[in-house]
Amino acid sequence: MAETAVASRQGKTRRARTKRRGKIDYTLFIVILILLVFGLVMVYSTSYYTANLKYDSPAYWLKRQTVFAGIGIMGMLLISRFDYHWWRNKSWILFLIVHLMLFYVLLFGEVINGAKRWIYIGPLSIQPSEIAKLSLILSFARLLDINANRIGKVKNMIFTCLWILPVIALVGIENFSTAIILVGIAGVMLFVAAPRLKPILVAVAVAGVMVVILFSLKGYRGERFSTWLDPTSSDKGYQTVQSLYAIGSGGLTGKGLGQSLQKLGFIPEAHNDMIFSIVCEELGFIGAIGVIALFVVLLFRLYRIVVNAADLYGALIVVGVLAHIGLQVLVNVAVVTNTIPNTGVPLPFISYGGTSVCFLLAELGIVLSVARTVQREK
Repeated sequence: MAETAVASRQGKTRRARTKRRGKIDYTLFIVILILLVFGLVMVYSTSYYTANLKYDSPAYWLKRQTVFAGIGIMGMLLISRFDYHWWRNKSWILFLIVHLMLFYVLLFGEVINGAKRWIYIGPLSIQPSEIAKLSLILSFARLLDINANRIGKVKNMIFTCLWILPVIALVGIENFSTAIILVGIAGVMLFVAAPRLKPILVAVAVAGVMVVILFSLKGYRGERFSTWLDPTSSDKGYQTVQSLYAIGSGGLTGKGLGQSLQKLGFIPEAHNDMIFSIVCEELGFIGAIGVIALFVVLLFRLYRIVVNAADLYGALIVVGVLAHIGLQVLVNVAVVTNTIPNTGVPLPFISYGGTSVCFLLAELGIVLSVARTVQREK
């Protein structure tokens, strides 16, 4: 069991270094590249019509995403060469920077579509909430590793939860969906570090109170439930209805790559959070299952790295990344199919977003570093 494999490392030296540095995990690397390339194809397919109207350049968003993906890949490969223990005592610096960035966004961020989420530096925009995911994974892995023998006690669990609440609160004020992802990441990491029912229930209670508070801060969040139950009842369900039209019209094999009708202005910014609906329309049920299968392979590979990681710290980092990707895929697909209320969560590697793809690849660079020191199965 993964629980036993991870827990057995608690007796090892926390700062243990493995002298042997293995080769890059090519299976993981190839799956990442396939998802990235597919994402670029879909970004172009879903955006060329709107990009041509707005910027007189069909490849406008494709060019930008290609640049971000290229930077992300180079960063991932560079980070993979570093010993992941280097981040252990540096994670608090990134954690502090993220807090400052989130404060800046709340005070001075520009309101777009009713929310303040970005910092603008010239023509570039940075979304600190995406950086917060990496920051939380690294800093929380360190905290759990240090307190591994004590985290099972309720009071220590409460203290641990309180330590991460500020960043979740700062994100959740303007970006409730990302805050939920952060809560999920922290919850999975907690369960792996301390797989005991009582303290986990305490952590769930704390997280539940936090979610209720964040949910009540914005009145429109309550409207999403009524819209979810009946998307045709108001204009707020327009995007969901159009998404379902796209999925339904795709059928088994789809209309063909580039042949979507819903992306022609019916689904607003189809290259962002709703891109999976266009995948279904153009490639059909078979194509959608193929995409999900790629994510399953990716997550399974991350699971194998967790099981064979050299120490608890490395295992917890990979657990955090696994939870991040898995939760985002699950929530995105659920939103697109109207399984849960509409909320803005991008589909990893595939939705357009520079900050998202760059820092997701940075996370996977650290995972590849952990993978270089795994205890190889014989």
